[in-house]
Amino acid sequence: MYETNTTHFDKKFIDELSADTGHPFINDITSFEELMMMYSCAIKEVQTKLEVLNMDFGVRYRRNPIEFIKTRLKRPDSIAKKLKQKGCPITVSAIGPNLNDVAGIRVICSFIDDIYAVAEQLIGQDDITLIEAKDYISHPKENGYRSLHLIVQVPVFFADYTRDMNVEVQIRTIAMDFWASLDHKLKYKHSLSNPEEISKELKECAESIAVNDERMQLIKNKIYGESIQPKKKREDFEGKL
Repeated sequence: MYETNTTHFDKKFIDELSADTGHPFINDITSFEELMMMYSCAIKEVQTKLEVLNMDFGVRYRRNPIEFIKTRLKRPDSIAKKLKQKGCPITVSAIGPNLNDVAGIRVICSFIDDIYAVAEQLIGQDDITLIEAKDYISHPKENGYRSLHLIVQVPVFFADYTRDMNVEVQIRTIAMDFWASLDHKLKYKHSLSNPEEISKELKECAESIAVNDERMQLIKNKIYGESIQPKKKREDFEGKL
C-alpha cells in the first residue's frame, strides 16, 4: 500500500519479520534489514527531488504540478511472493537483481501534461539514470489502467560507501489515481460472480475519465496557457525518455 508522508522503514518492519520464524528471509535478517534501509533512503532521495521540482515549478509558473506524493516499501511477504512468481530463489541476494519495485513512489499530478513535464525534469537530472519507462497513458492496459511508470536509479551516499538503488516511480493524474484505487478495491477485495460485466463497466469508466482528463487539460491551457509543458511529445516518451 502507498501511504502519504510515511516513514518507510522502522523497527516495527523488522519486528514483524522476526516474529515469523518460518519466513525465508529470517536466516539472513541482518542483510535484509540493511537492504530495506537502503531502499528506504532511495525513496527519500527521489521524493526530495520531486518536492524540489514542485517548489521550483511553483515559483516559475505560479502553479504546482504535483498535488501529492505517496510512497511505499514492499513488505517481506510481497517480496518473497514476487521472487517466487519470477522463478527466482527467495533470498536477500536475489532481491536487487530481480525486483525493480521494492521501493515505490506514486506522484499525483493535476493535469496530463504535468505528468510528462515532471518525468522529463526528474530523469534529466545528472544523478538519475532511467532504467525503464512504460507509458500506460498513451498505451492503456487492457482493463483501462492509465499511468506513466518509470524505473529510475539513484545513488545513495551512506557513511562509508555509495549504492545505486532502483526506485519505481508511478506518475498519474488525480482522476487516474481515483480510478485505479477504486478498481483495486472493487475487483481484488471480493469474490465476483460477474467479473466480465464488472470489468467492462470499469473499463468504460476509465475511458470516460480519460476524456475528462483531456478536457481539463484544454481548460487549463485556456486559463494558464501552456506554462508547464514537456519538451517531448507524449508519443515520444516510452523508451525514449
